[in-house]
Amino acid sequence: MRHDGRQTDELRPLTLTRRYTRPAAGSVLVAAGNTTVLCTASVDESVPPWMAGRGRGWVTAEYSMLPGSTSPRKRRDVGKVDGRTTEIQRLIGRSLRAVVDLDALGERSIICDCDVLEADGGTRTASITGALVALVDAVATIPDLPKTPLVDSVAAISVGIVEGQPVLDLDYKEDVAAEVDMNIVMTGGGRFVEVQGTGEEATFSEADLVAMLALARTGLDRIRTQQRDVLGDTWPFAG
Repeated sequence: MRHDGRQTDELRPLTLTRRYTRPAAGSVLVAAGNTTVLCTASVDESVPPWMAGRGRGWVTAEYSMLPGSTSPRKRRDVGKVDGRTTEIQRLIGRSLRAVVDLDALGERSIICDCDVLEADGGTRTASITGALVALVDAVATIPDLPKTPLVDSVAAISVGIVEGQPVLDLDYKEDVAAEVDMNIVMTGGGRFVEVQGTGEEATFSEADLVAMLALARTGLDRIRTQQRDVLGDTWPFAG
């Protein structure tokens, strides 16, 4: 039993609230336990200059932690992006592009903004999970697409080893105490997009890795079910 009463293979309570804001083409408020992220997806009828004229689209992401998302307050660094933020927003963008046919999108961009309102571990994984839902809604607003550019769903979850035990969906208290910390991004079809694993002053065996991947797959199956349920009839993927 973990400090918050969860079993080792239990997710934190997860909610996905669609259309949370009106201006963006797609938006969702994702809450995983005490971690809350607002994900919005906006459609821009242009692409970065280096892609112009190629007939392909682009999907990218920006990520930020609002000053009040942590205690003590996180300083607002206007015009400055730190290394952690850059790494996370690139991860979110890669994860979304993995399930988008950029040729079918046409010469336009979708920008997903993930703003952390409250941080208690797993902000990057919650961002990816929520951004997929916002992305689906944003694509639905694009007129005259010959076919959907969405080829699969994607979601993310953290796993780790805490006090020698593999556990799923670490909160902040577990994350800082973990001997091993890992983030898994996977498509709905069961293919890995990214596996980020680190031994924190520790090592892990192949058996540990297999156990963590199995935990992640279990959690991601449940998350995909919630993504599908919240999108309802607009779920564009088979299965």
